[in-house]
Amino acid sequence: MWERTLQDLIRGLRANKQDEAKFIATAIEEIRQEIKSKDMELKAAAALKLTYLDMLGYDMSWASFYVVEVMSSPKVHLKTVGYLAAAQSFTQDTDVLMLTTNLLKKASLLSVTLSPEEVAISLNGFSQIVTPDLARDLSPDLIKLLSHSRPHIRKRAVVLLFKVFQKYPEVVSHAMARIRERLEDPDAGVVAATVNVLCELARYNPADFLPLAPFLFHLLTTSNNNWMLIKIIKLFGTLTPHEPRLVKKLMPRISDIISTTPAISLLYECVRTCIIGGMLQGTAGDALARTCVSKLANFLQDEDQNLKYISLLAMVNIVPTHPHLVAEYQDMVLASVDDQDMSIRMRALDLVSAMTNSSNLQAIVQQLLSHLVRTEASALPSAVLSLSQTASGTPQVPRLASPSQNPAYRLILSQRILTLCSQNTYENVLDFEWYLSVLVDLSYVASVDIGSEIREQLVDVTSRVKGVQRFAVSLMVKLLCDDTFLMNADQQGSCSEVLWAAAFICGEYCGELADPQKLLTYLLQPRVLDLTPDTVAVYLQATTKVFGVWASELAERWDSDDLPKVKEVVGSTLERLTEFVSNPDIEVQERAANILQLLTFVRADLNSYRPPVERSFGYEDSAGPSTTTAEPDFPKSLYLIQPLSSMHELKTVAANAQASVPIPEGLDLDAWIVPPPKESLSHVHESDDGDGAFVGVKKVKKVQKAKGKGNSGPKAKATKKKADGDDGREELQPAEQEMTESERVEQDRLKTERMERQKDDPFYLTDDRHPKNADQYDVDSIPVVRLDDLPPLSQANNSRVPMLRSNDPQFSRQTFVIDRVGEMPSGAVSVASSAAVSPAPGSGGSAGSSSTHIPRRASPSDGNGAATAAPLASFPAYEVEDETSPRTGTPPPIKVTRVKKKTKVAAGSGKKRAAVSAATSSTAATGGPS
Repeated sequence: MWERTLQDLIRGLRANKQDEAKFIATAIEEIRQEIKSKDMELKAAAALKLTYLDMLGYDMSWASFYVVEVMSSPKVHLKTVGYLAAAQSFTQDTDVLMLTTNLLKKASLLSVTLSPEEVAISLNGFSQIVTPDLARDLSPDLIKLLSHSRPHIRKRAVVLLFKVFQKYPEVVSHAMARIRERLEDPDAGVVAATVNVLCELARYNPADFLPLAPFLFHLLTTSNNNWMLIKIIKLFGTLTPHEPRLVKKLMPRISDIISTTPAISLLYECVRTCIIGGMLQGTAGDALARTCVSKLANFLQDEDQNLKYISLLAMVNIVPTHPHLVAEYQDMVLASVDDQDMSIRMRALDLVSAMTNSSNLQAIVQQLLSHLVRTEASALPSAVLSLSQTASGTPQVPRLASPSQNPAYRLILSQRILTLCSQNTYENVLDFEWYLSVLVDLSYVASVDIGSEIREQLVDVTSRVKGVQRFAVSLMVKLLCDDTFLMNADQQGSCSEVLWAAAFICGEYCGELADPQKLLTYLLQPRVLDLTPDTVAVYLQATTKVFGVWASELAERWDSDDLPKVKEVVGSTLERLTEFVSNPDIEVQERAANILQLLTFVRADLNSYRPPVERSFGYEDSAGPSTTTAEPDFPKSLYLIQPLSSMHELKTVAANAQASVPIPEGLDLDAWIVPPPKESLSHVHESDDGDGAFVGVKKVKKVQKAKGKGNSGPKAKATKKKADGDDGREELQPAEQEMTESERVEQDRLKTERMERQKDDPFYLTDDRHPKNADQYDVDSIPVVRLDDLPPLSQANNSRVPMLRSNDPQFSRQTFVIDRVGEMPSGAVSVASSAAVSPAPGSGGSAGSSSTHIPRRASPSDGNGAATAAPLASFPAYEVEDETSPRTGTPPPIKVTRVKKKTKVAAGSGKKRAAVSAATSSTAATGGPS
């Protein structure tokens, strides 16, 4: 009578917090003595205390047998303690579970002397400790309990069947008849429990439950229980893909529920079933889809955030089949993008992405871009107000930071804008000048690492759409002249990669420049050296091309007064190049040295140039011979650089263009370019790590055997050497033997030396790329206050940040022709020749019109059928100069023949493959920087 109860144990734990481990150790020793007692009351009390300690993390598996003894107690309150302890501590691997089989079978489930309460306790405990063996042995007895006279026993037995089916699926066929009877049970709770079990089981194998469809449909038409209707409709949503005839039967009833029910959860489940069950097809399906969308649109205006979320989630599933219905509520969806809840914003972005087309793309992109520009200064307290509230002791209300300021969200939003515009090769973009303006705007306001994606699309659009190249060059000149990206090049999220695209475009299409001479100063300014080496290399390449075009244009209109100006430009350019020649990057060094030598030659020619002597009228020397000469009246070196980069027009290359170029005749992919040392060859068996440095002897021999007899080169020499009986046979012999430990160590040493030797070799291709770890952004709320007297970022007078070009009446729409396929070698492809260029929507152009120069502006009276979009008047226009520079002509394409692509290529060195790719790409690509 003096033993401690559970309440005493809890009080003792609270009183001994300083030495809890010692107290619990003492308590467990007491429990060990108590649980071995013959008194069932004392044993049950000990089991109850062990259950509480097990919840705190202390093991009680050692008392499993004593728990089974408490479970077999004839007293209800003690039996409850035993099943509670079993549910808490028993696992699938508990040894004493086999002892519970007869306990549950004889003393609980089938005993006629037990009260219904004891049977219910046994069923509840059985559901927690069920195993495959217990499910197999007790399932017949459990099926018999489905006909018990007490409704709450039948309900517990039905729910327990779900656990039994999971552990022992073979019993489903035996219990199906009894389950069908329970669907017609007079007790509503039993019917609801049966429907719930069927709904969960149908997720695994829906076809097994199709025979129950008539009974379920009867419940659907007669029941008024919303909870059960939700389960039945969800169950039908699982069954309809396996039985299409159910769709026609269910549509009237589901349409009636959608139109009349006030229950939001039931309405959402009906809409979801219509989507996954394929009920939105055909004429009747269109009417049902309109009803669903109208109901969901009402939730978008509700104050409940949960309703907004499920509405957007359902609309995302409807928009692929009925985008025109969702587009009617475009304003509501775009308003959800501005919601404070991040989850609602993300679902709204998914919906916006799915409903985008050519007519609403500009409006949607402008709305999304405004979230990146907006400062939301009105929602933030000023610094003066914050200080005054602190001085007066007024409590400040904490304000949550806007989701638009979250870097992770800004990155997702920026990527979504690029994806919307570039999907299916810009099929929804009608005005490419507008899209180039969007890309430039995004580079200014994104403030996340999205510069590489913007760079790729700037180059891709400019090369594909000829009609936009002049505007692109003018826009890129503004980027190069703006020092914003140069000043912030080392900061995260500066998008300085767009300078790579700007320099590349200005270099490739420098014929569109209005004043090439002025651009040279910005291309070689000292801050350029702070950029990445690949960007600096493109700057130097653009410098070469821009100077070449400017010098050739100056030669065409040469005047003797131009000589000092040319000397000054060449001298200043040479002076700036001296800083680039000493750059540690090998690519920058090489390009800078090349340009330096070319301009040095030009300067020497300019210094030695003497203008021709002008003759006076009427004073010719009639006695002397004719002095006519073929020498030009301008320095010939002005034409030195321009032909180097203007021989071929740059075009996009088709994806399979390289495969269409045949391997040059006489090129042996298996021959060594630089033979390895002999000591390395004798120890190598197979290709080493795929780096292309060695080819194993066995592999070389197999390749040589596969070649024809008439081949020459290394194979013929090796064959002759072997036939002559010289030491070539002994040189190849070691590859056929097992390597010893010393040979393997020597091979590793040679490999290490080779890797060290080739690490700094600029002519050896190595893969030094490392995976980039995703940035981890802090999404915690940060208190932000607005500083007084600072203009917001979106003000029009901020010249640093250009804004979207509006559809002002002064800008007439131009029809753009975009090359969606790319350039293929002439004669290599027969199918792509008929569709090499796909005209833009509404352009009315043909495939052959891609090489025709399109006028810069098309007036409304041109009749070209250009599509117009909704005006966007909230952003000022970009002001670009109109240029009239001539374009470089396109040379005739190189004709090649199509060859069958090799299915197997012998293992060769990586250097040879890179050399072959570089040798053959000159026939597939057309130009650009080396």
